[in-house]
Amino acid sequence: MPNVSHDRSTVLATLLPASEVVGRLGRGFANAGHELYLVGGSVRDALLGRLGNDLDFTTSARPDETERLLRRLTDNVWDVGKDFGTISAKADDASGRSWLIEITTFRADSYRSDSRKPDVAFGDTVTDDLIRRDFTVNAMALDVSGGDPGTWRFVDPHGGLDDLDARLLRTPSSPEVSFGDDPLRMMRAARFASQLGFELAPQTAAALPAMAQRIQIISAERVRDELSKLLLTDSPRAGLNILVDSTLADFVLPELPAMRLERDEHMRHKDVYEHSLTVLEQAIELEKRRDLVDGKPNPHHRSDLVVRLAALLHDIGKPATRALENGKVTFHHHDVVGARLARKRLTALRYPKDVISAVTQLIALHLRFHGYAEGSSGGLSSGWTDSAVRRYVKDAGDQLEHLHILTRSDCTTRNIRKAERLRRAYDELEFRIDELAKQEELDAIRPDLDGNEIMRILGIGPGRDVGRAYQFLLDRRMDAGPLGPDRARDELLSWWASEHRTE
Repeated sequence: MPNVSHDRSTVLATLLPASEVVGRLGRGFANAGHELYLVGGSVRDALLGRLGNDLDFTTSARPDETERLLRRLTDNVWDVGKDFGTISAKADDASGRSWLIEITTFRADSYRSDSRKPDVAFGDTVTDDLIRRDFTVNAMALDVSGGDPGTWRFVDPHGGLDDLDARLLRTPSSPEVSFGDDPLRMMRAARFASQLGFELAPQTAAALPAMAQRIQIISAERVRDELSKLLLTDSPRAGLNILVDSTLADFVLPELPAMRLERDEHMRHKDVYEHSLTVLEQAIELEKRRDLVDGKPNPHHRSDLVVRLAALLHDIGKPATRALENGKVTFHHHDVVGARLARKRLTALRYPKDVISAVTQLIALHLRFHGYAEGSSGGLSSGWTDSAVRRYVKDAGDQLEHLHILTRSDCTTRNIRKAERLRRAYDELEFRIDELAKQEELDAIRPDLDGNEIMRILGIGPGRDVGRAYQFLLDRRMDAGPLGPDRARDELLSWWASEHRTE
């Protein structure tokens, strides 16, 4: 096991802010007769000079002993991962900085061919543990058992340091064994390619298509989480291409490769799949730009999963709606069909209901703006009526900002004049929304009378008629703006009278 001095120095320099906590843990475990290693992504990120506040360790101690030691050495402990050998904790250093600690007993587990869950087995040495890691760049460790940083020992039995320098993703054991042990590692390969900007080693890439179908034994929740992590990277294109090229997407997100078979309606420079990746990239840039603070990147910015899912999936209805009309390819109603397909797929992947609702809403609405753009000639009096703008805002609801991002990102034309016209049209629409919002509180559009007032004015009790009256007043509010209580009362009574005349 090499102990490369300059690399050890790099790790030590990056870990300096954490050295107090790491040293405390190392001494505590060593005094109890146990080994403790900083491991995996923590070592990798330390070598890359970008360690965060999360510290991952592996130890010879069994989970009960790890929990006992952490309760003495840290501030808060939780054991939700205890069945898998993991105990977590929070530790504060003298400066008040908090560190999230995760310590896992040496592992030697694997999947059975017919199982969605691993057979949890504990190993006896760090060597047993490291060879079970997903990639060599995550199979390096730092022995911190001595406590004092001067005694820490760099452990790299699988050449992870060389692969880190070469920016390669290679498995410690053969890819077939590694992916067989945990098929989710195939998706992690795609995610790390995007997250780290690394390439797949030839053996790693070659194993993916041959083993892709084995991803089906992994639970939908774990697949979902890995897909989300990929989408939340700064540059997800590389990872998504790996999923599609390797046929992994055929099993986890088949709507994605299906788009590769379709040309967009312009039949020119992009297919629907490439168009969708471009929309995703543009959405990410807009998401970041719209979260600037004083014109600078927001250090607390969080990647937006709803925006990214909607951007990636907004055109998944096109393959099912493709038709030829007068020699031209059309995709009529692909927004409606796409929303339905997205709901089905995201439900199968066990996404939360609020995420599914938001994404499908955005997909269903992503074409609405084009009716405005087609009616706009560049002046603020063109395009939609105020009523149509109100309905756009009302239908978007709390997804309006996301809809702004998605709609602007959906312009990928190489026609500079057309792109500029669409940009100006959307600038105009946003200006009109802002102006109406100042006047009318568009974000909370409701009728001028509530249900209780409707029942009192009409002299009726709860029932279907109250809902019909409420919808009438909401439509009038959309068409005419705020009516005020007196005018709303008069129009309600007039409508009620006309309804009863027709009956």
